Amino acid sequence: MEIWRIENFQPVPLPKSDYGKFYTGDSYVILQTTSGRGGAYLYDIHFWIGKESSQDEAGTAAIKTIELDTALGGRAVQHRELQGFESDKFLSYFKPCIVPLEGGFASGFKKPEEEKFETRLYVCKGKRVVRMKQVPFARASLNHDDVFILDTENKIYQFNGANSNIQERAKALEVVQYLKDTYHEGKCDVAIIDDGKLQAESDSGEFWVIFGGFAPLGKKVVNEDEIVLETTPAKLYSVNDGQLNPEEGPLSKSLLENNKCYFLDCGSEIYIWVGRVTQVEERKAASKAAEDFIISENRPKTTRITQVIQGYETHSFKCNFESWPAGTGTSGGEEGRGKVAALVKQQGFDLKGTSKNSPQHEEVPPLLEGGGKLEVWRINGSAKDPVPKEEIGKFYSGDCYVVLYIYHSGEKKEEYFLTCWLGKDSIQDDQMMATQLADTMWSALKGRPVQGRIFQGKEPPQFIALFQPMVVLKGGISSGYKDFITENNLNDETYTSDGIALIQVSGTAVHNNKALQVDAVATSLSSYDCFILQSGNSLFLWHGISSTFEQQQWAAHISEFLKTGATLKHAKEGTESSAFWFALGGKQSFTSKKITQDIVRDPHLYTFTFKKGWINFRSSSLQQFPVFNYSQDDLLTEDMLVLDTHAEVFVWIGHSVDSSEKQKAFDIGQNYIELAVSLEGLSPHSPLYKVSEGHEPRFFTTYFSWDSSKAMVLGNSFQKKLSNLFGSLMHGSEGKDKSGGMHHDGPTQRASALAALSSAFNPSSNTKSTAPKPSRPSQGSQRAAAVAALSTVLTAEQKRAEAEGFRIRSTSPGPHMVADDSAKTESEISESEQHPELSAENEAMEGDGPDGSVSESNDADSEETQDESKIVEIVGESIFSYDRVKSKSTDPAQGIDYKRREAYLSDAEFESIMGMTKEAFYQQPKWKQDMQKRKVDLF
Repeated sequence: MEIWRIENFQPVPLPKSDYGKFYTGDSYVILQTTSGRGGAYLYDIHFWIGKESSQDEAGTAAIKTIELDTALGGRAVQHRELQGFESDKFLSYFKPCIVPLEGGFASGFKKPEEEKFETRLYVCKGKRVVRMKQVPFARASLNHDDVFILDTENKIYQFNGANSNIQERAKALEVVQYLKDTYHEGKCDVAIIDDGKLQAESDSGEFWVIFGGFAPLGKKVVNEDEIVLETTPAKLYSVNDGQLNPEEGPLSKSLLENNKCYFLDCGSEIYIWVGRVTQVEERKAASKAAEDFIISENRPKTTRITQVIQGYETHSFKCNFESWPAGTGTSGGEEGRGKVAALVKQQGFDLKGTSKNSPQHEEVPPLLEGGGKLEVWRINGSAKDPVPKEEIGKFYSGDCYVVLYIYHSGEKKEEYFLTCWLGKDSIQDDQMMATQLADTMWSALKGRPVQGRIFQGKEPPQFIALFQPMVVLKGGISSGYKDFITENNLNDETYTSDGIALIQVSGTAVHNNKALQVDAVATSLSSYDCFILQSGNSLFLWHGISSTFEQQQWAAHISEFLKTGATLKHAKEGTESSAFWFALGGKQSFTSKKITQDIVRDPHLYTFTFKKGWINFRSSSLQQFPVFNYSQDDLLTEDMLVLDTHAEVFVWIGHSVDSSEKQKAFDIGQNYIELAVSLEGLSPHSPLYKVSEGHEPRFFTTYFSWDSSKAMVLGNSFQKKLSNLFGSLMHGSEGKDKSGGMHHDGPTQRASALAALSSAFNPSSNTKSTAPKPSRPSQGSQRAAAVAALSTVLTAEQKRAEAEGFRIRSTSPGPHMVADDSAKTESEISESEQHPELSAENEAMEGDGPDGSVSESNDADSEETQDESKIVEIVGESIFSYDRVKSKSTDPAQGIDYKRREAYLSDAEFESIMGMTKEAFYQQPKWKQDMQKRKVDLF
């Protein structure tokens, strides 16, 4: 990555130490160069425009982006990035987030490090990349739907809205850690505040005090800038002289001509496709047409614009087309690299670190641990026949097999590799039966195995390595295959020990040394391989002139496996006997060229949705979303994801995915393969696996920087992240009990509630907060929070007391039921006797001023105080039936607080009507309580 900031209309290289710092008054150019596994360089150029950047600076950034692309040969993908609306790809470069800084080069503002610390409130959005937005430091900015971070000088608070996404909460924790390390030298405290959980914790109290006290949060207000356009069916336009002309018919690659520019409207994003032989003026006209289109269609000014060049189209662009046939493409070589670098430097850029790495030798891929137990079954009708131990390693192309390998991985318990092998000539019934039996075994083992589906000819290294040797022979011995041959009058080429057979032996290592039966003719030979020729009782071992000694040794080993004790007749290329050629039907010429390997491509991770639900699992309904610069942290326990390595496809299944959805993993994988066949040139017979969280094998984790300790943590995404970042030193309220709350013993929670109440009624005794405070609302709001917290404590204690056959005393007037005082235990003593400070606080509630009124409060506060005191009064009141307290009652109960009708119900009737306990009900936000009360006529 290289970043330049626009200063005085010129790009100035940014120091590496400043990467990730973007000032709102500036514009930047970012070049991301990727050296793909296929050997070519890929370029992405982003120009980032701060919300306070001048038009001149923004225009300069756009011009310099075009110049840089031209210098790189016109092959880059260009992205316009507006502050607050950056693409996922851009944000993935700067994990966990970008925190835009006030000021800029031209503005003359001071840098934050030169200023006194300022408390800031941010809203965090995003499951895998975070969009941080600073919002006004006021309680009105908070809502129930989002996650917020309050960054104060001595403490960072994360506020989780009651309706916020659990994965956004987890991602916000990374931002908290980033802020702590970056702006607090890793030394400040961290607190998690859960919306609607009235637990009277000190952190929660501190948080609300900073905002001037607790009060119900308002409904979220959606700003115009926050409206996200949905992706709509793509429409293609050709651009002629700056005018847009719609293209008719289904979207096809054949519509795109290399001497034109096109405009693809996807609703939330607009693509400009540039043909390779178009002129610069045509490209500029296409960009102008895109800008004009956004204005004319009243699209948000933040609509994303991406420009792609022919031959370098992105995956997200190609997904809008029905198919994308592989073409000749464009050269990915590095011709003229020096000239390009010189040109770039001349134009004000300075490219560093983009020289081509020297090619590396192929390494042995990660294989399954050895020493395990291997079992193989062949499908025979509706049954599976165990393959004898001495025959394991022989596969017939007309048959299907189920393979189970049980092994130990490190200190873990037993792990399982379960897969079907499907011969290329096998019948569909056998293939379906193999899949069904494997599914049954997977379920019986509680979803722990890695389950795979492997087609003949596409065997992956970890599968081949299980068999020493692995030999694939022609024909089949299952009843299904034989019946198929007979019914269709076909010739069965089943390998027999007495017939003529030619076996090709290729590969020199444990992971690629597979043997395959080929047609017994001379043209099947190759100078780079070894071959075993069986003719009756004779066994020839032929090795090509370019074969290795290791291949020759391995061929001898396979000969012994196929025909134990047979005498080998060695034949080197060019020295064959007439008997050898006679067995092959005569001498003929054969290839001396080495077969080239498939192109190695970079792996990609995708999330997905279905446009039309799960019906039929049609690939046309599958929408893929790439996870850029992915890591282990992107494997969220509530999700399923697809990892495509281009050699294999994995469907990863998180712990928290619904069990019915887990069963659909193979259908999802097959849908993905069908789509990738048409768009990315993936083989339709690529190996497919489903991998369960916590049981990832080596050949999966190799595509990540894997930390096994992270995989051991249980819980949802938020709990996992909390444990990984902060360990056992801090726990969120979601991590401890079944209801999602921290467990507190009575006295400790009660003391916290009383302390909060004391603080509310005695503001003069409060310690001075070091954090700046916004304008403080009425004291009654803070008092309401304290009283509500205390009510929760007393209600919980009342239930415990009732379970023991008595009721605690209320601290306010009213009828009370108490047990015989002569048998009182400490737990039965009233709250006022145990805690005299509670009585004092109650007196404060009833009136403490010289005239008997609450001092320093206006009439509204006095009225609010009286209403709030009734929260405590209700504890211990008489019980009324639902018919008497509901708002439509014909015989209403007398002497009750009609704002708190529900509190007079018995615990059993309350739970029957409301569907939850009183404790759970009062822990909800006030707006939720009111909604539920309206539904049952208690509001």
